[in-house]
Amino acid sequence: MPTISTDNDVQTVITTFEMTPGTCQDLMDELVDAYENFISKQPGFVGAGLHVNDAQTRIANYSQWARREDFLAMLRSDEMRARNRRINELCRSFEPVMYDVASSFH
Repeated sequence: MPTISTDNDVQTVITTFEMTPGTCQDLMDELVDAYENFISKQPGFVGAGLHVNDAQTRIANYSQWARREDFLAMLRSDEMRARNRRINELCRSFEPVMYDVASSFH
């Protein structure tokens, strides 16, 4: 499970997807399948969450990894490269960005 804290020594990745309401559920199905059957089983995976806006035009994905290299290895794998080609067909754009937690409030 992701923990948002400046004391947490993990790599945080936030990915945003832009799509039409007509492809939102298809994209969500692809992402859930990717997490359940591949991403969550990769070395260094800590946890993730998927969020959909009410207009079903954006999905935000928050994930955490033990190390930056763990995320990059998963992203560069043949399995994920094939999945990302399918995901790309369902959305206008998507971009994973690595972040450091600068501050958190509970």
